[in-house]
Amino acid sequence: MTPTPDFHRQIEALRPVLLKYARLQLRNPHWAEDAVSETVLAALEKPQSFSGASQLKTWLIGILKHKLIDQIRKNSRELSTTATHEDGEDLDDLLFAADGHWREAQHDWGNPEDALRQVDFMKVLEACVDKLPGQQGRLFMMREWLELESDEICKELAISPTNLWVMLHRARLRLRECLQLGWFGAATSEATS
Repeated sequence: MTPTPDFHRQIEALRPVLLKYARLQLRNPHWAEDAVSETVLAALEKPQSFSGASQLKTWLIGILKHKLIDQIRKNSRELSTTATHEDGEDLDDLLFAADGHWREAQHDWGNPEDALRQVDFMKVLEACVDKLPGQQGRLFMMREWLELESDEICKELAISPTNLWVMLHRARLRLRECLQLGWFGAATSEATS
């Protein structure tokens, strides 16, 4: 199936939204542009994959999330210690003085153990979200991770705002319980051992 001109226009109209989302996630405009371009290309190559069960924006953001992960993996492998600045100047010369000291005082990079704990927490949170019943997990993802507006979620899933809030409340309670057992309970047992 070849994409219709209307389908192509709809995707192009959403490109700024996708680019904004990618820039927030990657903090690198070039990588963000690459991820969005790959997302648009994937959508246009397989328009039959869009079943219409969700909004086009939601479908594209789903594709974009995978492309963002690919972009992070790709660029982390490409980084090297002999990097050069955009103008071709050696980064070592930009960052270090002739005596080997930093040209500018470096910022505190924080505690690597805290950063690792944060990554571990996100893994536990994702596992807890995966355990939510289908509709609750989907609602939570749409509201909290995709940051869709309530009326947009209600329209897409054909539910009332009251039903949305009840289901979100139940999802949050289940997540709290799951995190209490899988994260905070594990942290307490580590501290006592």
